[in-house]
Amino acid sequence: MNDTTQRVLSLLNLLQSRPVWTGAELAERLGVTTRSIRRDVERLRELGYPVRAEHGTGGGYQLGAGKALPPLLLDDEEAVAVAVSLRLAAGGTVTGLGEAAVRSLAKLDQVLPARLRSEVKGVIDATVSLDGPVTPVDADILVALARAVRTPERATFDYTKPGGERSERRVEPYRLVAAARRWYLMAWDLDREDWRTFRLDRMVAARGTGWRFKPRDAPDAVEYVQSSITQAPYQFVAKVRIYAPAHQVAERVPPTMAVVEPDGEASILTAGADNLDYVAYHVVRLGWPVTVIEPPELREAMRELAERLTAAGA
Repeated sequence: MNDTTQRVLSLLNLLQSRPVWTGAELAERLGVTTRSIRRDVERLRELGYPVRAEHGTGGGYQLGAGKALPPLLLDDEEAVAVAVSLRLAAGGTVTGLGEAAVRSLAKLDQVLPARLRSEVKGVIDATVSLDGPVTPVDADILVALARAVRTPERATFDYTKPGGERSERRVEPYRLVAAARRWYLMAWDLDREDWRTFRLDRMVAARGTGWRFKPRDAPDAVEYVQSSITQAPYQFVAKVRIYAPAHQVAERVPPTMAVVEPDGEASILTAGADNLDYVAYHVVRLGWPVTVIEPPELREAMRELAERLTAAGA
């Protein structure tokens, strides 16, 4: 049975290495009869690999595309290349690719031999990209947290707050969210007994603990993280009605700066700030008529901005 399994895996590896093989070529490579090749092809088909067989000149066995993606066999060089590419993609700027890269990297890292992990780390350490993320994140932290989310299992890490205070955090990790070239973790903080958002670039030594947990009823991860990074850290939460469709406003306002919601034919923009002059400037710069909903201090900031602009244009 072991010999048969090894032969079937070797057959799969050959089929993945080039488009078409004749039965005779495969039999010669594997040291068996063409009848054995036919049986092994059937075994691969039973496992979900769509192996096509075409007769005649130019025909042979070919690994085709199926309805689902079966496992791929990778040699050492291919595994290192894929892992390096996924790590670079996880911090890249291609829309929607980062999160998929992290999920794939977590699966690959789980089965990657230690000797190949060191090769991947060596390539990454020696690589510099001009198009890299503004705020770099250790790929090992991404992988550890992605695996903990997938299991799911509790995780711990050392976390540094914006003011420099550092502490160990114990969490139940739920989702990784990529936003504006930064990575965030939405998790249940076990010590504070509440939901929290953590920036991965402020973490050190993230790791799973092996302790499984039963998932809680969680808020929408994207909405929660967006609210956390656009409102929660700030002294003021500004809310204005903009007389333009929400989809048009959202095209000009990054999701990490404000939340834009439809309000009939208008829209409501909500943003946090420690300096309301900053909010007033950016709201006016959008170019649409606006009405301040709250706070009252924002109305004063808008009046002062109007006076300065009028004086400058006089």
